[in-house]
Amino acid sequence: MVRRVVWINCLLCEPSVTLPPLSNTPAAPADTVAGEAVPATGTPVAPAAPPPPPSPVSFPLDWLLANGAPPIQYRALTEVARLTSEEAAQVSALPFTHRPALMLSLHQSADGTWGGGMLGIPSSRAEHFEGVGTIPAVRRLIEYGWHKDTPPLLHARRVLFRLLAEDQDPAYLYELGGKHAPDDDAVRHGRSLLREAAAAALAQAGYEGDPRLRGAARRIVTRMADYLRSPLAQKPFVRQGNQHVIAAEAAPPSMYAVMMLAYMPLFRAEHHREMDALYTHLTQAQPRQEAVQAVGTRVVPVPHLVLGDPLPHRNAVDADVPFALFWLELMARLGFLKRNENWGKLFERFLDDRDRSGVWHPHKGMAVPKSTNPFVWPTYPLETQLAGEERWADVTFRLGLIARLAGRPIEIA
Repeated sequence: MVRRVVWINCLLCEPSVTLPPLSNTPAAPADTVAGEAVPATGTPVAPAAPPPPPSPVSFPLDWLLANGAPPIQYRALTEVARLTSEEAAQVSALPFTHRPALMLSLHQSADGTWGGGMLGIPSSRAEHFEGVGTIPAVRRLIEYGWHKDTPPLLHARRVLFRLLAEDQDPAYLYELGGKHAPDDDAVRHGRSLLREAAAAALAQAGYEGDPRLRGAARRIVTRMADYLRSPLAQKPFVRQGNQHVIAAEAAPPSMYAVMMLAYMPLFRAEHHREMDALYTHLTQAQPRQEAVQAVGTRVVPVPHLVLGDPLPHRNAVDADVPFALFWLELMARLGFLKRNENWGKLFERFLDDRDRSGVWHPHKGMAVPKSTNPFVWPTYPLETQLAGEERWADVTFRLGLIARLAGRPIEIA
């Protein structure tokens, strides 16, 4: 408790702003002695040994408070160290002291959107947040530690909830509408994509209990489950012209659907069979074909669809460390990380790359990890200083968060 008070007092001194399946084989006859089942030989059955408890993960909180940006400090305290509600209230202004978060909020338009678009992310040449769409902007502010009731997120809420509607109004295609009037198939495809993206953002914001989101989630999961149970899930590709494309009627889970479910634990508990089917799908090998789908008479890229395990080996991790962390966090939230041996080994490899203080460093070299994956942009990097010790704060924090979400004991260092 004394140590927590020291952390909080130090932070309050900084400037702030207000803003197994059943067998078909019949069981052998057994006797019952004093209420205990024993085999026919009369030998008592030895109980199975419980699995060993998971090993604790050291979390360098002091180091993060000294080197991390305000959002990382705040989330390290509240989500990994897990301060009490009273203690967390004392540092609640910390996310609003981060200048990039304030600048992103000021880019919001009067209609609640960012730039009148939905899915765009800033280019590598953007000085600040030029070109960002509403859904990545909302997700980024949440990653910065902003609550759903802060004014920018409240203002964006109306637009996002409108996107959940099961209509085919082309007026709500935003940048997906293009310069020419889209046909019915394009409208249906675009509205479905934005509907799932909006649902993912709203779930991450904390609206799981809202009936509008739950209704949309139920429809999304129903379509996904129908596909996963169909023969089409085993062979989703069909030949069209001189290439193989995903059939127009196929509805594989999208990254947005996976993200939505990751932030809806109560909803998942109500749909455990669908979650088991999703886990089986996510652990299968990815197809070698390019992810394109027939939409009417056109073939369009569908990089948002998850057709298998995107993290099958360590080479995939080394190729895109930020995406690997993003995926492992989603799997931890879904409860899939501790079920999958391969993902667990990849996570342990990350932990092995930390120094004695618990600070992560790259497995090879000293370059800061980068990613061009648009799904990663809202989550990485939260740190603005990518030189010096600060450049390791993002990954170090994220490893602690994943460990906490996966149910590993946390040792505060």
